[in-house]
Amino acid sequence: MNFYDWLVVGIYVFLSILIGLLFSKKAGRNLDEYFLSGRSLPWWILGSSMVATTFASDTPLAITEYIRQEGIWRNWFWWTLAISHVLAAVVFARLWRRAGVLTDNELIEIRYGGRPAAFLRAFKAGYFSTIYNFVVLAWVTAAMSTVLSSFMDISMNFAVISCMAIALIYSLFGGFWGVVFTDLLQFVIAMTGSVIFAVFAADHYGGMERLIEKVSQMGHQDVLSFFPGPDAPMSFWYTFFVFVGILWWSNHNADGGGYIIQRMMSAKDEKNALIGTFWFALAHYVLRMWPWIVVALASIVMFPDLGILKSNKQAYPQFMSAILPIGLRGLFVAVFLAAFMSTVDTHLNWGSSYIVNDIYKRFIKSDATQRHLVIVSKLTMLALGCLSAIVALFIKSITGAWEFVWAMGAGIGAVLILRWFWWRINAWSEISALGTSLIVAMGIWLYEFLSETSVPFYLKALLVVGSSLCVWLPVTFFTKPEKDSVLKRFEDRVNPPGYWKSSGNKKKDWRILISWIGGVGLIYGLMFTVGSIVLLQYHHLWWSVPLSFVGIILFWRGIFRYKPFIDKSA
Repeated sequence: MNFYDWLVVGIYVFLSILIGLLFSKKAGRNLDEYFLSGRSLPWWILGSSMVATTFASDTPLAITEYIRQEGIWRNWFWWTLAISHVLAAVVFARLWRRAGVLTDNELIEIRYGGRPAAFLRAFKAGYFSTIYNFVVLAWVTAAMSTVLSSFMDISMNFAVISCMAIALIYSLFGGFWGVVFTDLLQFVIAMTGSVIFAVFAADHYGGMERLIEKVSQMGHQDVLSFFPGPDAPMSFWYTFFVFVGILWWSNHNADGGGYIIQRMMSAKDEKNALIGTFWFALAHYVLRMWPWIVVALASIVMFPDLGILKSNKQAYPQFMSAILPIGLRGLFVAVFLAAFMSTVDTHLNWGSSYIVNDIYKRFIKSDATQRHLVIVSKLTMLALGCLSAIVALFIKSITGAWEFVWAMGAGIGAVLILRWFWWRINAWSEISALGTSLIVAMGIWLYEFLSETSVPFYLKALLVVGSSLCVWLPVTFFTKPEKDSVLKRFEDRVNPPGYWKSSGNKKKDWRILISWIGGVGLIYGLMFTVGSIVLLQYHHLWWSVPLSFVGIILFWRGIFRYKPFIDKSA
């Protein structure tokens, strides 16, 4: 890093802090402004913000770790979530915007009633704002520290403190306004930089054709496959089928997920919530990842085994450190700072909203003024940032942290989806599903720690999801349903599809299913079309291109002819 590199980094940091300061007055008016930007965002801002916040500093490192260990196909761990993200766009984006709540936990006491609902709201707010948030923020901070230590001769502790301090400054002042507008800046920088780095990585070996040849000559041709190869171990196929068959509907983000829902609720209307969420899915799966995969493949050629690397997650930054010229090294650090800060600011803001709205305001000081609540929000955000930095020092494996967090909420997804469609789901359904997931996941983790053995991921998923299913289904039928008055209140507020006992109406429309299937086909078709072109695997185009065309036709017809669902009054 020379003067020009530092200049690039300095300009980026200055712009980020400036944006936070410019919005400080507007964000400080009330909680709606501080946490939802006054519910006034257009689709292109909220959708791009979703893309930016899911591009964390850990993401390229974790994808590189997956590819170096097992191959491109291992990315189905998160590719499969496209199914739930399209469902979120088609169905849940409009419902969440219509609900008019400040946080997704607030909906709990609208959908359910009584003490179980109050307990569930408080518990989920506390758990996801602290334990869950600490792990997520810790692994992205650890990933950023890995990047900085590859480019600069600084200690890991100093890197952790520096990274968290920068993100805290503009997040504290700008609130959600600062978050989404810095996300726009970060999205442009991160995407542009990722493409430039991929071009440099391929050119370093004479272009993509030569790079692919080198990977194949080294005996890693199976790494290039989008699916487990015919000679792959059976454990690969077990894992793949668990990814595709279970992950998308079982996780705690099945109906959108906390920080994605926060952006849905910040939309100026339901239409912008829908389009913004689908734009996120399109950019997230189709546009963003292939440059990272190119660099990951190039790192295999340069570092065929760990060698000088302490772990596979270091391969991405170490490779770029070796080939980037002066000036672009600063851009590389700026890109990862952008990725890091876009995730950290979101989790700090979102976690703070849980503690303030769902715990402090709901149970401790219900008569607090808006100014008082904004001040408490800033203090809460500061505390979350400091604690997360401490936890970051203990994160060793990024992909391991990804899978651990998934497992701890893996059994609740089906309940979160069904609560929008079926009157029989009650608070105890959700409590038992989440409780079982936490207990089983912690039990597996304790077994691995004590026995010093690793349980295969597919087996973890089957144990957690299966155990949860075996608990929450009986609990649902052996406990009393929610009162008719509670269900009627929820139905009147959000006009959900499905069957609702309170009104006796069965709201069925196959166009939901058509638009969902079409959207999923469109995303996967375009994703593999782009991937086939980038990786010169043209033999996939015979099915990926037709899938894209069929998908867009079904999606278009399903969405724009579904008038009763779009119009609440219909």
